[in-house]
Amino acid sequence: MSEPEPPAQADDGDLGPALSPEDREAVRRQLGRPPRGAASTAHRCPCGRPDVVATAPRLEDGTPFPTTFYLTCPRVSSLVGTLEASGLMKEMAARLEDDDELAASYRAAHEDYLARRAQLEARLGEVPEIAGVSAGGMPTRVKCLHALLGHALAAGPGTNPLGDEVREALGEWWAEGPCA
Repeated sequence: MSEPEPPAQADDGDLGPALSPEDREAVRRQLGRPPRGAASTAHRCPCGRPDVVATAPRLEDGTPFPTTFYLTCPRVSSLVGTLEASGLMKEMAARLEDDDELAASYRAAHEDYLARRAQLEARLGEVPEIAGVSAGGMPTRVKCLHALLGHALAAGPGTNPLGDEVREALGEWWAEGPCA
């Protein structure tokens, strides 16, 4: 399936285009509730819908929210949950302990994550409660494959090595058409 052209929108730098009303509605349908703190479409599925949103570091109710890249597609979220249940996180964590090159790449992914959140903080205000905290267990643990995949999709291949592995393991989750 070829990737459709996204509509022209104001761009939010490396964080993707501002969340359009159509994308906000698509994300609402995907999540089954209104999105909280969604600032931009960080990645678009080949089906044309958003599958990752960049989320404000502080939600509307004041809650600090360290998960900058939030996976919204229910189909891919379910598949990632299956990977988590398979023991993949424990396997990845063991590899981090044994592979210095992988650990260095994962640390660089952590730094990239923080730099991208800093872009949002520059516009929306700093959130000192989550300073230095990325997501998914970075930089030393593997805690949430959803967060790692969200970062990998938003930042592009080669940025988050474990997120890239998750992406590769999933195959073409969009092949059956849009999730919502």
